[in-house]
Amino acid sequence: MKLKNDFLIREFNGTVYAVQTDLQSDKKSDPIVLNETGRILWTALQNGADTAGLVTALLSEYDIDIKTAEDDTAAFVRKLRDAGLLTEEK
Repeated sequence: MKLKNDFLIREFNGTVYAVQTDLQSDKKSDPIVLNETGRILWTALQNGADTAGLVTALLSEYDIDIKTAEDDTAAFVRKLRDAGLLTEEK
């Protein structure tokens, strides 16, 4: 899985958003608000992390158990897929 190239993160007034850069696209997406966990996972995806790498990124940042990290990762990936922000290419 990989983030689509036409999205990036921007911070505005302390809130972090994933925004679409290709405004001419037929499939426009509303900005997505990212909390700190989302920002960590987004950055890990930009750096080529797979699902296991995303879980590891959370475990290295937070004092949480692996089940919580896996659940949070799955929810985040689902949110990105639903918004059309991911491709399945590696």
